[in-house]
Amino acid sequence: MINLFLLVAGFFLPPVAVIVMTAPILLPIILAANFDPYWFAVILTINLEIGLITPPVGLNLFIIKGIAPDISLRDILMGSLPYALCMVLGILLLCLFPGIALWLPNLIMG
Repeated sequence: MINLFLLVAGFFLPPVAVIVMTAPILLPIILAANFDPYWFAVILTINLEIGLITPPVGLNLFIIKGIAPDISLRDILMGSLPYALCMVLGILLLCLFPGIALWLPNLIMG
């Protein structure tokens, strides 16, 4: 449910705005549910990055359009869809196997 909320918020708002507005509300919920905050940060980042490459706002799509004005926005969108699908698959994997995101921090911090 939180993933869906973050994904929809990422569609319309820049990532910094979503983090500033939602982190103070969601972090205590995540901690109370005994989820790792590092795992949540990875999930949050991936969700917001999907929002940057998908419509309706898709800030990165417009940046690419500005760099390559001769390519249609539809072609840019179609080119970004495989990456968005891979990121959705990554979120699913991280939700099913949270150890993937926590492996390196656990290795470093012991």
